[in-house]
Amino acid sequence: MAVEHDPVAAQDAWAAAVAAQRAADTREKQTATIRYVDRVEVAEAFADSISGLIFDGQTLRIEFAVTRLDEIRPNMPITGRRYPACRLALSPAAAIDLINRMQQIGAALTSAGAAKAAPRPGEAAPGR
Repeated sequence: MAVEHDPVAAQDAWAAAVAAQRAADTREKQTATIRYVDRVEVAEAFADSISGLIFDGQTLRIEFAVTRLDEIRPNMPITGRRYPACRLALSPAAAIDLINRMQQIGAALTSAGAAKAAPRPGEAAPGR
């Protein structure tokens, strides 16, 4: 899913949406106590890739996909198909929460040696 966008405008829209969400969250936190209630009937989805990711100024939308290989035949190229498995839409506050939690998981995986930190754009890879 190719999406053309202006990075500066997207960043400005993100910042404005986050500020509005934080203001709304502050009002909610002053008046409500939220309890987590589990719903065991909610389906779980498996995905092996992310096929789409877009922020429209109000919502971060993520499309998760699953890859299925076609029948493998001798002397033929391996082919497959990618199908949507789940579409997730998050408010700016929920998106920030997801980003923060994923950074924590990434740091834990890196310190455990299960993953290596990717170089940031413009930085040289470690060991170069």
